[in-house]
Amino acid sequence: MDSRYRKYKIEREVLDEQRLEELAQRKSYVDNQPSVIHHLKDSIRCTVPKLKHGILSTFPVFYWLPKYSVWDDGIPDFISGISVGIMHLPQGMAYALLASLPPVFGLYTSLYPALIYFFFGTSRHISIGTFAVLSIMVGSVTERLAPDVDFLKMNGTNVTSEVDIAARDSYRVQVAAATTVLGGLIQVLLGLLKFGFVGTYLSEPLVRPYTAAAALHAVVAQLKYIFGVSPARFNGPLSLVYTLKEVCRLLPQTHLPTLVVSVVSLILLIAAKELNSLLSPRLPVPIPVELITIITATLISNYAQLNRNFTIPVVGEIPSGLSPPIVPKVNIFSEVIGDAFALALVAYAISISLGKIFALKHGYKVDSNQELVALGLSNTFGGFFQCYAVCASMSRSLIQESTGGKTQMAGITSAVIVLVTILKLGPLFQELPKAVLACIVFVNLKGMFKQYSDIVILWRSNKIDLVLWLFTWVSTLLFNLDLGLAAAIVFALFTVIFRTQLPIYSVLGNVAGSELYVDIEIYKEAREIPGIIIFRSSAPVYFANAELYLEALKKKSGLDINKMITYKKRQEAKEKRKQKREARRAQRQGKREKLPDQSAVFSVEEEAKTWKESLVKKAREAENWTDRGNSSVFIKPTRTDGQCRWEYLKGGDSDNTSLGCEQMATNLDSGCKDAMSRDLERISLGSLGKWTWDIHSIILDLSTANFIDTVAVKTMRNIFQDFSTIDIDVYLAGCQACMVQQLELGHFFSDSITKRHLFASVHDAVLFCLDRHGFDSSTVMDRNTKL
Repeated sequence: MDSRYRKYKIEREVLDEQRLEELAQRKSYVDNQPSVIHHLKDSIRCTVPKLKHGILSTFPVFYWLPKYSVWDDGIPDFISGISVGIMHLPQGMAYALLASLPPVFGLYTSLYPALIYFFFGTSRHISIGTFAVLSIMVGSVTERLAPDVDFLKMNGTNVTSEVDIAARDSYRVQVAAATTVLGGLIQVLLGLLKFGFVGTYLSEPLVRPYTAAAALHAVVAQLKYIFGVSPARFNGPLSLVYTLKEVCRLLPQTHLPTLVVSVVSLILLIAAKELNSLLSPRLPVPIPVELITIITATLISNYAQLNRNFTIPVVGEIPSGLSPPIVPKVNIFSEVIGDAFALALVAYAISISLGKIFALKHGYKVDSNQELVALGLSNTFGGFFQCYAVCASMSRSLIQESTGGKTQMAGITSAVIVLVTILKLGPLFQELPKAVLACIVFVNLKGMFKQYSDIVILWRSNKIDLVLWLFTWVSTLLFNLDLGLAAAIVFALFTVIFRTQLPIYSVLGNVAGSELYVDIEIYKEAREIPGIIIFRSSAPVYFANAELYLEALKKKSGLDINKMITYKKRQEAKEKRKQKREARRAQRQGKREKLPDQSAVFSVEEEAKTWKESLVKKAREAENWTDRGNSSVFIKPTRTDGQCRWEYLKGGDSDNTSLGCEQMATNLDSGCKDAMSRDLERISLGSLGKWTWDIHSIILDLSTANFIDTVAVKTMRNIFQDFSTIDIDVYLAGCQACMVQQLELGHFFSDSITKRHLFASVHDAVLFCLDRHGFDSSTVMDRNTKL
């Protein structure tokens, strides 16, 4: 036994996959997969518990409404609902401008969807209604399909520059309603198909820059109201740049009275917001700054006749009462399907993220699939009443939760306030300047602009997420909201592929006195197992990185397999040619005289004394190799019973005092003895790569993998075959049950590769390798402890 190993007793049984299956009785793959008939029977079977669960999951209101306490829940919900309802009024009218719609349709959007969400939603604290980002996305659609140039008034046969605002707004409402209905149907379909996980593809490093860029779109869209100019409208990629350039060109034509109203409104709103933030800990409810601003501006505008005396644009006519439902135009669906899908995803991602935050804080569960259905029904139903796309609002949801809201009854209360405003108070806001609404949008976007601090945080924590953040922001600015979102999602998936395609490959070593195996380049106390290479990838092996995995294994192990196999084949061919020459020579000699068979005994130890010094000197001169414990590797051709084979003679100890290999004797013909001494080849470390003398096993740690495809299965099979050619055993360790099933389905196992090559853990594989190669149940743990 090698003196480098020390004796120890294995304290437990070594578990390979076959033994593990015997002990744990793993089910077969077929047993784990219920049949289609079983699924069908289970889906149509109706039981009382199943019926009850179906009703409660479809109508979550029936779960909490019977437990509703008027005293404990009713009063907090009423106070919270009033606070949120007051916020709905200015935000609804202001965000309608972002959607390029009349303000009253923002009030409609704040009413109907909240009523539908009350019955189907699972979150108790989010406020459904208008949201800046969705309003901008809807506005990009309405302006693209209903531009001003399509609604110019006719003066006889001549086209004037005056826009038919009533006709334009009417068609824009139809476009917005059709987009909303289609987006709602997409959400309902995704929810019924249990696609609630799609929101996970909109990660935080993607959503936050997207909303930040959308805020810039909103700012640019409101500049015309701030400065009182009428820039030309642009659509498509780079429309933001063109619009900003057009606004800058029109700055000399700024309407000064409108600018004065805008500046005063901005100063008062910002000051009031900051004062509200300072006093919020002492106030039971926040001060309704926006509502106070709207009322004050409306009164001043009405009594000062700002529109008549200074031509300051105002909201205009606001019809009182509710409009009847109208079926949206189906022929518009084909033109807005891409925008509708983007709206559906963004609305769901924002709502589910807010809902999960509040659910975690208050100890209840939000069903992601049911949230998709609830949002979809809210949008679909609202679209028939001329509403545009809705989702949860961050500012209103925070107010609803912080003012004590318990359930969605707060949403009903806020909807009642909006309803009263539409029925009775709407006409009072006809003289409200549009510049004031634009200023309200400006101030409410403050939270989105704070997201630019993410750049500094991501620079310090994660460079790839920073690249995703910047790419999403730039693409959204340049390609608009729909194409920007699509490009960001594709790029986000590309970053995932990039991370898995270029993972971290490492060689593992044992931590003394334990069964832990860690990266030897990171942990100082980790020691390599002599004779064994333990290789691990930080990502699963699949088609995108299978070749890279093989190359990394060769590099980390220091084995140039292709060169070694090529050399071996060349030497085998050379030996065959020598055998043929010797056979012909023997045949010619036999014709002349009959000679007895001669044999010779060749001792490696005797020859080593004469070869050793010259071989070591030449090997080191050839590649300037730093000794790692061996001088050289020899390949000796031998023949047994007329068959040629190759034997690897391992080098000696690190101080070169003796060759240290077993004495082998081979019977050869007398003529072959001289030929062998001339043709015996030395393979140095320089010619074969850094092949250490004691590598007899390679263990592939697959504990990080949760799947393996057919390409990776073929790669694994090739690894087994290639390394077996140079007499190195390969084993797999840490394979999960799903991985074993996929290996079985991929026909990985054969007579030469059995489940005996799979082990439950790396330590099991190490123990098996040491015992297999004659170390008499030795361990390296004691040795590592000594080191």
